[in-house]
Amino acid sequence: MKVLERKKNKAYSLDAKEIEMGKAGSMSSKLAQRVIGSITDEEKYPKQIAKELKENEQKIYYHVRQLEKAGIIKHTRQKEVHGTIAKLYKIAKPALVVRFKDLVPKQDIPITDEKVAQFFRPFIIDGRLDTRIIVGSPDPHGPEKARSRDGYYGIDLAMFFGTFISHVPEINVRLDTETTREDLKENLILIGGPITNRITHNLNRHLPIQFAPDKNIYSKISKTSYSSDETGIIVKIKNPYNKEKSILVVAGKRQSGTRAAIIAFLKEFKQIYSGNKFKPHTIAKVVEGLDLDSDGVVDTVEFRE
Repeated sequence: MKVLERKKNKAYSLDAKEIEMGKAGSMSSKLAQRVIGSITDEEKYPKQIAKELKENEQKIYYHVRQLEKAGIIKHTRQKEVHGTIAKLYKIAKPALVVRFKDLVPKQDIPITDEKVAQFFRPFIIDGRLDTRIIVGSPDPHGPEKARSRDGYYGIDLAMFFGTFISHVPEINVRLDTETTREDLKENLILIGGPITNRITHNLNRHLPIQFAPDKNIYSKISKTSYSSDETGIIVKIKNPYNKEKSILVVAGKRQSGTRAAIIAFLKEFKQIYSGNKFKPHTIAKVVEGLDLDSDGVVDTVEFRE
């Protein structure tokens, strides 16, 4: 088991050991934590630890026994010290993990699967991100003077795409208000509906599932209208400005709908690249966000088509 952290485009990791929640109390005292710190990088015997920490030797022996019993530290070897045999100890792993709930199934996305590769192919070339990610401006803009509040979902989507790339050659994110005509001829990922993202608005008529004049979502495939505010779409089409490029639209009727579409990527990607229920060779999905824990925030999705 490992713990991972990414900082400034670099990944850092530590080997980790999982311990039972009930055993975590063995390191609750400050002295126990000092004992752990003492043997993090170097194995030592209790008397040596006591001398270093300037603590009673019996107290150190007590904490060593409790920490060993919990599996937090381990006995590494024995050696002779001044005519007696001393046990040396060291931390079991440089990081500890305590689970508060059962593990949940992880998305298994086989990049070697042809359907998966075909989905990513226009946007990722030889491990390099080759697309513009367009998000709505947070400033008032467009006929309705709308402010985008769903642009930050682009971070989650970019992190999802980032698991499949090895190189990002340039800044790829644009606001809809600063997108140029040349940008429109590239591969595009559009985040947000036509009210807050003007590029989505301009391309809406080309989508097989689109935003209707009554502001509902309408599927030209199933001839169905969707009115829930938590409804979102995921649509991939050829770029009408450049047929050699592609466009991916990830948008919702409202902010909660865009959130639902992003969650679909993070939790149910297989259903996305499998295509539309009524037209499997077309990447055009309708999702509806659900709030299972009743906290007022969409946390899972159901596919409507």
